[in-house]
Amino acid sequence: MKNIAFLGLGLMGTGMTGRLLAAGFPLTVWNRNPERAEPVRQRGAKVASTPREAASGADVVICMVADDEASRSVWTGPDGALEGLQDGSVAIECSTLSPEWVVDLGARAAERGGEFLDAPVTGSKPQAASGEMVFLVGGDADVLDSVRDVLRPMSRDVVHMGPAGSGARMKLVNNFQSAVQAVALGEALAFSERCGLDPVAALHVLVNGAPGSPLVKTVGARMMARDYAVNFFLRLMRKDVRYASEEARRHGVELRTAAAALGAFDRAIEDGWGDSDFASVAESIAGRLPAAG
Repeated sequence: MKNIAFLGLGLMGTGMTGRLLAAGFPLTVWNRNPERAEPVRQRGAKVASTPREAASGADVVICMVADDEASRSVWTGPDGALEGLQDGSVAIECSTLSPEWVVDLGARAAERGGEFLDAPVTGSKPQAASGEMVFLVGGDADVLDSVRDVLRPMSRDVVHMGPAGSGARMKLVNNFQSAVQAVALGEALAFSERCGLDPVAALHVLVNGAPGSPLVKTVGARMMARDYAVNFFLRLMRKDVRYASEEARRHGVELRTAAAALGAFDRAIEDGWGDSDFASVAESIAGRLPAAG
């Protein structure tokens, strides 16, 4: 089986590495905070002290970190994973990043003799743990085919979107719309509460009517219960909407609803919800009734 290096053991990376270990892949991991690697080590993974060490000898190197800055620090520099990348190895960047950086990273991987795929995912913590993510892949189709056995244990689907950068762009489109839906849902709940409507009945109508997307169903339940245990950090959703707005502007599109969503996420961060689940944006909607008790 292919030797896998995995860089980043946050909410998503922890679940993804669990799936790879369960599938029997030899795994070496690296994490900025080495204590986070201990549970994975106990399950049989090797723990590297640097990204370069993790990538050395790996057939496939997978990265899942927070943003462009974190991705650059993992891949580049003397101890970066690119320095350990072997000829013919496949670098897979699964983080949600700006397409501009993703394309640059692909070129750098090629200079090292490696192959490259950008493969961000849909889904959050539960889907990573259960292997139900969807990979949105940019890059050469033949390279993708060569690593489908690696992606399979972590996913319910793999969608080839086009050349390098296409996966990153599709992920930003997806998260932009998800963010706007979440903010609109928070406003709808505040609206219904202040009108004196039964909030349970109001959410029932929204969930089972035309607005009832999978996101409305899951996020609406969290907003109603005021349960903001993290599946996806609010601060990271805010980052994704910013990247989406910048990329759309590069292509001549103004995402006006994204601007409104950014304002809502900024208020939520100012109110102290940045490290909570993004559903907590509802708590900073003007007019939302305070929690009982």
